[in-house]
Amino acid sequence: MRYLLFSMLLLGAIPAFAQNIQPLEPISGHYQSLQKKDPKAQAGRAWMDTLSFPPDKYSWSALYALVQPYYLNAVQVSALQKGPQAPANSSDQTRAELDHLLELQAKRTPEQVKRVTFLGDIGYWPHVNVAEKHPAQAKNQADLFFEGREILGAACTPQAYPKTLHLFKGMMNDMRIMEFALKYEQLRARPYHLEPRLQPLAIMQSPSFASGHTLWAYLQAFLWSELRPDKRSQFLSLAEEIRQSREIMGIHFPSDNETARVLAHQMLGLMAKNKKFQADLIAAKMEWKK
Repeated sequence: MRYLLFSMLLLGAIPAFAQNIQPLEPISGHYQSLQKKDPKAQAGRAWMDTLSFPPDKYSWSALYALVQPYYLNAVQVSALQKGPQAPANSSDQTRAELDHLLELQAKRTPEQVKRVTFLGDIGYWPHVNVAEKHPAQAKNQADLFFEGREILGAACTPQAYPKTLHLFKGMMNDMRIMEFALKYEQLRARPYHLEPRLQPLAIMQSPSFASGHTLWAYLQAFLWSELRPDKRSQFLSLAEEIRQSREIMGIHFPSDNETARVLAHQMLGLMAKNKKFQADLIAAKMEWKK
């Protein structure tokens, strides 16, 4: 079925999806106010610019930067990787972001800690699919459909929507590549490396910029919104909760999160120009019209 749809698309029998993705919502809230701060280095805090993510903390996840993309191509990944720049460690923007994280920490409740810890444990990893009997396979696929299940209900499962599963697997392959290509391009220190008063709820094994959780949360929310445009506001609200959870945990700067939100939309826009993606999206959409 997928190959028939792909052939029809190539022959012009099905209108192309490219250029039709829904527009990105404007920046808002504390992301907007913090982005107005000066991102350039400040001499009075120059010591902070000597710090980066510690090399001895690198994890195996860096290897994703070597994986071949599925819907994007290497040129697109490289261009996106070189685009956004994190504020300097010594900048007024970074200082304001650290103060924001300290305020969130002071207000953390037990209920918040429980919820953000739960959200922090969600994540889909393409390498798990290499072995069908991998012990993490069931959780991996369940996590891939986490947003769909949260918004659309328990009937939204990978087994019930195999075309949607295929589409999301390809998208998440490219998401992980993009995440670690950018992280290891800039090697941004985590907030707790710069601010000793922060007490993070987790110690991370990859650089801070940009947020991988926020990248997948918004990329999935944008893609689910193409399958179910009537639920866009709910998907975006869930993605927003996920990105803010990273700040409550004390492990990501707001600029990590806003960059990831914008990057997710840019990635989907580029994927939408890929004929394989177009065919896979059409096949997934047909599942939701039954």
